[in-house]
Amino acid sequence: MDTIYFDNNATTKPLEEVVEAMKPFWVDAYANPSSVHQFGQSVKHAIECAREQVAALIHATPGEIVFTSSGTESINLAIRGALAMVPAKRKFVTTAVEHAAVLRLSEVLEREGYEIVVVGVNRDGQVDEQAWVEALSGDTVLASIQHANNETGVMMDVNRLAALAQEKGVAVHVDAVQTVGKVEVDVATWPVQFVSFSAHKFHGPKGAGGLYVRRRTRLKPLIVGGSQERELRAGTENTASIVGMGVAAACCGATMAETATRVGALRDQLERELLKSVAGASVHGVKANRVYNTSNISFENLEAEAILILLSEAGIYASSGAACSSGSLQPSHVLQAMGIEEHVAHGAIRFSLSRYSSEAEVASVVERLPGLLARLSRLGSR
Repeated sequence: MDTIYFDNNATTKPLEEVVEAMKPFWVDAYANPSSVHQFGQSVKHAIECAREQVAALIHATPGEIVFTSSGTESINLAIRGALAMVPAKRKFVTTAVEHAAVLRLSEVLEREGYEIVVVGVNRDGQVDEQAWVEALSGDTVLASIQHANNETGVMMDVNRLAALAQEKGVAVHVDAVQTVGKVEVDVATWPVQFVSFSAHKFHGPKGAGGLYVRRRTRLKPLIVGGSQERELRAGTENTASIVGMGVAAACCGATMAETATRVGALRDQLERELLKSVAGASVHGVKANRVYNTSNISFENLEAEAILILLSEAGIYASSGAACSSGSLQPSHVLQAMGIEEHVAHGAIRFSLSRYSSEAEVASVVERLPGLLARLSRLGSR
């Protein structure tokens, strides 16, 4: 059975060029990049080449890129590291639709005595600008915001929101895990101090993440014990994955506009056909600017978990923002924050496409999904 993979916001298939570039560092180029001999320095050179490739993708300088193990680690380094530099102030601001890497960290920080302000969004998933400005008052050290939501694809106006924070003297961290490598990210023009991203979201390998740290911005490391990454992230580098991330950055940067046009058309076709063929279907965030590969569609009065099981049995892989807790499926916190009614939010499915997605795959989903939903409705009515 042929499979259709529409879960690319979870992870993407590595490019062939990425896999080939990584192979030597598993077999022959195994030296420690911190070693002073020629063997080690040749590996170090490969890391620095990757740093240049990643920096070019987001319009940074190589010295502003810190390699980590993941987007989650980058987020933690940025937030904890920035807060630790200003111990006299204890306020952190974020939004209600952030990834768990930010929201769960916020809960931990609150238990540690920080004041946490979570700003709401409207029905389109956009931040309430007035509430954002009001939240930045007082002893706010840092504000953190997504560039694009991982569930709905809704994009925030980073320039505008960061500029408002800058007026208040508040540093800004941007979670760009779902946009770096997909859309243009220009940190040189953003008034922000930190940007997190992850290789496996743009056809690179798992195990490699990055953090942009604006020049002359102070940050306290989470991991100490070595001088790697300008002493901001100690530990022997994951050379193969870093090299793979560099290649993925170069490849995605070179084809970004073409990919956006083609994949965006496929996403729009998927939405258009499903809305036409499935009664009670609705797309979340459709009135907002969204990253082109992401569609969050609700199928009214159905359960996302049951839909995903039937899709999986049919060889179609998608996902849901819902989480199973104590045996009951809870609606996505993102859709709840957007004010989506529970009977709608419970049936929300995220389809996320990539450069590997095809028109034939979209046509297959459009053809097969209505029948699967009808089957589920009949089972539910018994």
